[in-house]
Amino acid sequence: MFVDPTNISNLSWQAFERSVCRYLVHANYEGIRIVGGRGDKGADVIAHLSGKRWLFQAKHWKQKVGVTVIQETIAAAAEYRADIPVVISLNGFDDSARDQQLRLLGMKVPLQLWSGEDFCKKVAKLEAKISNTREPKPYQESAIRQVVKTFLDGVDPRALVVMATGLGKTFVAAESVRRIRENRKARVLVLAHTNELVYQLEKAFWQFMKPVEQSRVWNGAERPDVESTRGCDTIFGCINSVYEGVGGLLDEVAPDIVIVDECHHAGAAMYSKVLEEIGAGRSGGPFLLGLSATPWRPDEVDISKIFGPPSVCVDMVTGLKNGFLANVDYRMFTDNINWDALNTLHGTNFSPRQINRTLFISEWDDGVVRELESTWKEQKQPKAIVFCGTIDHAITMRDRINSLRFCNAEAIFSGSVVGAGMSMFQRNRVLCDFHDGKIDVVCAVDIFNEGVDVPDVNIVVFQRVTHSRRIFVQQLGRGLRWTSEKDKVIVLDFVSDIRRFAAGLALKSDLEGIPMQRGGSERISIPNKVTFRKAGGDDPESERFLRQWLEDVAEIEGAGEDASVLKFPPHLPGVK
Repeated sequence: MFVDPTNISNLSWQAFERSVCRYLVHANYEGIRIVGGRGDKGADVIAHLSGKRWLFQAKHWKQKVGVTVIQETIAAAAEYRADIPVVISLNGFDDSARDQQLRLLGMKVPLQLWSGEDFCKKVAKLEAKISNTREPKPYQESAIRQVVKTFLDGVDPRALVVMATGLGKTFVAAESVRRIRENRKARVLVLAHTNELVYQLEKAFWQFMKPVEQSRVWNGAERPDVESTRGCDTIFGCINSVYEGVGGLLDEVAPDIVIVDECHHAGAAMYSKVLEEIGAGRSGGPFLLGLSATPWRPDEVDISKIFGPPSVCVDMVTGLKNGFLANVDYRMFTDNINWDALNTLHGTNFSPRQINRTLFISEWDDGVVRELESTWKEQKQPKAIVFCGTIDHAITMRDRINSLRFCNAEAIFSGSVVGAGMSMFQRNRVLCDFHDGKIDVVCAVDIFNEGVDVPDVNIVVFQRVTHSRRIFVQQLGRGLRWTSEKDKVIVLDFVSDIRRFAAGLALKSDLEGIPMQRGGSERISIPNKVTFRKAGGDDPESERFLRQWLEDVAEIEGAGEDASVLKFPPHLPGVK
């Protein structure tokens, strides 16, 4: 088993925490999140089961745990608003801890104490089969079969899977590996460019691994030793750390399969060096599988030269048309277009920077909040992400939303500025409360772009200007994940940038005039649509004007700040 009396003592404290997470995955807990770290307020893992929030404190100590840890855990449970606190101690508990547990139970505080032996017994009782019970959807099944066939045939040592956010590319990769392992033993190295993605990938793969299969993490915090590397079935590595192992530990890994997540990053020098070192994707080398939701790079590296042509490619529009994603009601607001300002422009060619400075009125937060309040009533169980550009703006939006009292909003951000830092504890508590429904809206800055799964979000608000097509699609994808309870996702786009209007026009053109197909008997079929709106209704005149104005939508959408690619039509319509 991944934890048993013979190996539990040899784990690092980080691996011990993650073994707790893996047990919870196999035991059907939900919303599992590692929260341990600086400023964690005494918690290591948060999870949910049967409507209860569980808090785990894991101590991989040589000595027994005493009453101090018990007190810290009870305080942490209060901070995280957890229902059931649990302390897991490798070497058990002293008498003071056991006495304190009895006192707390008498006060109806359901503290649980698990020794290392207790924990191993719980793991040993797990069923030997994988915990995933989801059947692949038809398009996923097709991709899985193609990847497995390509690997087993041995003719082409590469495969590329391109699937829009929400369509399950990680599911495809993990299930492909599971099926390959039914035919032969295969050691796997999974690479990602951030620690957050590394941990998310390991947790996602656990559902497709039998409890006897071992996994390890290789990053700045953990470096597996040679012995554990040789006996490991799957290693999840952060590219920075794996790159440092070139010529050393990397040689011991000897994978049969190398998977690169978010492989649009694979054109970077560190990826190139690592893949070259182990011969991934070359004849006689490990099989190379690339995964991407957004295969565009600003440096224009063609990832098909690394991973070969896509084995499967399901973009966002295809997913929408075929019911693989939630139906989308995309609303682009034109209230802040200052049409009168067009009279101040002279000439024929203008850059996006010039147009944005002239055409848009950027300060209209109150109007955004009023529109969100109105939209709130359209969804049965509304849950929203508001993408903001700065920390100050996220805090302002949170306060303005809360002042209307129609929902409970909170700001969340990954970075910090002078006077506005956010600790790991604060971020994790917000994410837990968002999962549980105690928070209805998160006003986010750079934290929901890649790899965060929030399938029940059904309202997405854009107030952040991004000139990256990849980031825009990833952010939009946060709301597109299909669930049986979600009829549609409503997107409110208030971004003041001419290229965003071009992107909206392109999406509308792709979706219009093509019959919808049902995604299954449980699917509620409504038309996907993109509308241009002002407060109070649609704004078709602005749409017609913008279509005439933007002669080449694709060129505009990808234009740089100073590219002179915008042209006025010969005669300006009287749009007001």
